[in-house]
Amino acid sequence: MMTMAESINMHITEELKAIRKDLEFIKTHMFDPDTIMSVEEERRFKQALVELKEGKTTSLSDLKKELGL
Repeated sequence: MMTMAESINMHITEELKAIRKDLEFIKTHMFDPDTIMSVEEERRFKQALVELKEGKTTSLSDLKKELGL
């Protein structure tokens, strides 16, 4: 026969297992918000690509030279 304390411990253990399982599911299916662009970020990104293709950008190494870094 199981004591009240053993029954409570068993219940807590089962709850913790369920929580752990839920946590693993969340961690597996969670997305990184930094991987999603806002509408404004997408617009700026597309504009930057256009400027890059048109040669209106400065390379990082050239910028460093201009700034004396």
